[in-house]
Amino acid sequence: MMALRLDLQLTDGRTLVVHDTGPGSGDRLTVLWHNGSPHTGALLEPLIVAAAERDMRLISYARPGYGGSSPLVDRSVANAAADVEQLAAALDIDRFATAGASGGGPHALACAALLPHLTSAVATIAGIAPCTTEFDWFDGMAAPGGLRAALKGRAARTAFAATDEFDPASFVPADYDALDGAWQSLGRDASAAGAAWPGGLVDDDIAFVAPWGFELTDISAPALFVQGMLDRVVPEAHGEWQADQLDEAELWLRPLDGHVSVLDTWPAVLDWLAEHGR
Repeated sequence: MMALRLDLQLTDGRTLVVHDTGPGSGDRLTVLWHNGSPHTGALLEPLIVAAAERDMRLISYARPGYGGSSPLVDRSVANAAADVEQLAAALDIDRFATAGASGGGPHALACAALLPHLTSAVATIAGIAPCTTEFDWFDGMAAPGGLRAALKGRAARTAFAATDEFDPASFVPADYDALDGAWQSLGRDASAAGAAWPGGLVDDDIAFVAPWGFELTDISAPALFVQGMLDRVVPEAHGEWQADQLDEAELWLRPLDGHVSVLDTWPAVLDWLAEHGR
């Protein structure tokens, strides 16, 4: 199954680059995927294969400032819902399940909170939590410099980006094994996005540490939080705290997974979305 690219023109004149495996026929479940940070917006092979095996339609898009999508100055996490609402209308989608990994997690949650009429279920994999003082938000992060700089404002985060380098300690051996194996495409995608659209990551980090524009308690759809207990990018407490905010959320803790290897749960996450999102 291949994904086609669509350049969607939004009502404010911006372009949103969308990737879509196609509607097919019958009552196929549509799953809207939110890529992590940074990203090109493309659908990666492991994502497409697992969806195809389940006869699901899979859609992703490049957030503003990434992958050919127009930048949106001072965008919030909540802005994702407004863009997705237009995406759904343009593709004639009246219902979808949504999921995101890492920096994509908050944007999937935005859809669930702000588009309840469209969102049937939501899942996040290693998704970062709202910036809060209710737990030690930075504890366990191997390289929190970008997020700490974002708390000081755009100028500080942009200056940090000029000298930022990946810290190898952010990943555990299971993550490197995943990047050498099934998730090679993720490493290539993130590297390409970081080189071509560094401003997208700056915008993401600023949005993560600012108010998101909704509360997790606004989510009424079934919700799943998947978290690697060895994660040194988005530590375990982020998943636990988010799941605790919702009365009926499910939490899957993965004791042997880090930030990348936890993506191996994707097929099981799709099965969960199929069960809860029809």
